[in-house]
Amino acid sequence: MISAITISSKPPHDFLYVVYNQREMPHGQHLPFAGNSAAHRTKTHHCMPQTEAPDRILLIKLRHHGDILLTTPVARTLKSRYPRCEIDMLVYQETLPLLLNNPDISQVWTLDRKLHGWRKVLAQLALLRELRKRRYRIVLHLSDQMQGAFFAKLLAREQAIGFDYPKRRKSPWRRFFTALAPLAPSNTLHTVSQNLLALQPLGITPTENEQRCVLPVPEPSRNEVRALLRERGVTGNYLVIHPASRWFFKCWEDDRFAQLANTLADDGWHIVLTTAPDQNEMDMAASIMALTHSDRIISLAGMLSLNQLAAVIDGARLFIGVDSVPMHMAAALNKDTVALFGPSKIQEWHPWMTRYRLISAADYGELIEPDQVDTATRQRYLANIPLAPVLDACRALLAETRQE
Repeated sequence: MISAITISSKPPHDFLYVVYNQREMPHGQHLPFAGNSAAHRTKTHHCMPQTEAPDRILLIKLRHHGDILLTTPVARTLKSRYPRCEIDMLVYQETLPLLLNNPDISQVWTLDRKLHGWRKVLAQLALLRELRKRRYRIVLHLSDQMQGAFFAKLLAREQAIGFDYPKRRKSPWRRFFTALAPLAPSNTLHTVSQNLLALQPLGITPTENEQRCVLPVPEPSRNEVRALLRERGVTGNYLVIHPASRWFFKCWEDDRFAQLANTLADDGWHIVLTTAPDQNEMDMAASIMALTHSDRIISLAGMLSLNQLAAVIDGARLFIGVDSVPMHMAAALNKDTVALFGPSKIQEWHPWMTRYRLISAADYGELIEPDQVDTATRQRYLANIPLAPVLDACRALLAETRQE
C-alpha cells in the first residue's frame, strides 16, 4: 500500500492534505511505462553529471484531471535528464489517481479544495511547513494561480520558474520567479508542448520519447476489469464509447451515439459504454442504452474508478469519445481514438501522440467560439456532427493494422 501522511487541524478529524510516497509502494504495485526505467533513461539520453543535477524538484499543477495527465511529460523529461533526482508534484486531491503509479514521481502532495475559511488557511500553512522540509532546488509552477506563485517563491532554493502570462504582467507575478517561460498564443500549441516550454530556462529540449504522457495501469485494476467484462459476456475484442464530459457543451447527441453503437455492434464488435460516477453522466448512458438493440452492447457507466477506466480503455481496440479526460487517457495509452470536438481549442487539446481521427462540429455548421462558451450551460454544441463521418472514422481505424 502507498503510505499516507495526514496532517490535521483541531479537531483532529478535519482533513487538510495528504502526501503519497510512491517509493514505498511494493514491487508489482505499478507497471512502469515502457522504456522509462532509470537504466534506460541513463543509457539513451545525455544526462547532466549527477554532481550538477538537482536533488529535488517540485511541479505545481492545481488544475483538472486532464491538465494533470498532460503535465506528466514534464516529470518524464526531468527524470530522464536527472535520473537520481526526486520529482514531486502538488495537485488537487481529486486528481491524485492519475499519478499514483507514475514511476517518474517520488511524492504526490495534495490539497483539498473543498476547504474554506480557517481550515483552508491552516491547510496552506501545514502544507508549506512540510514542503519546506523537502528543500526543493527547483520549483516549476505550471498554471496561473497566485497561490502557486507564492509556493514557488517560498519553496525554491535556487530556481522558481513560471509562465509569462499576459494577464499577470501588471501584477507582482514576475517577482515570484527567477525565470519566466514563454506562453504560446492561444490555440497554436498543444497543452503538452506548452507545459514542456517550462523547461526552457533549464536548457532542456525534450526528445520525442520524453514528450509522451505517462499513465501506468495497476495490475489489480486490470484483473478487476477482466472479471467485470467476463461477467457481462465480453471476452474478445471490444470498443469503448465514453460519451460524456463534465461539461455538457462538449457532448454529442444520445440518439447518434446509440446509432453508432448499434451499427458497430452489427459489424461484430462488443461495445463497452463508460461514464464517470456522476448522476448526469449515468443518466446520459441510460438514455443511450435505452436506444440500443444489441446484446453486444454493455454499460459500465458509473461503475469504474479512474484506474479501472484506464484498464478498460487499455484493453480496447478503439476509443470513441468527446474532448474529455478519458480521451486524453486513451491517447496516453496509445489507443486508436475517434474524438468528437465542439467549441474546444483543437490545437491545444487534440489527442496527443496516438493515431486518431478528429471530427469537428465546426466542419458541419456554425459553431460558437470557445472563449464565448458558458461552461455551465446544458446546451450541447456537437449537434452539427452527423453519424456518417464518425462511423467512417471508426471503420477506417479498425481496418488499419495496429502497430504497437
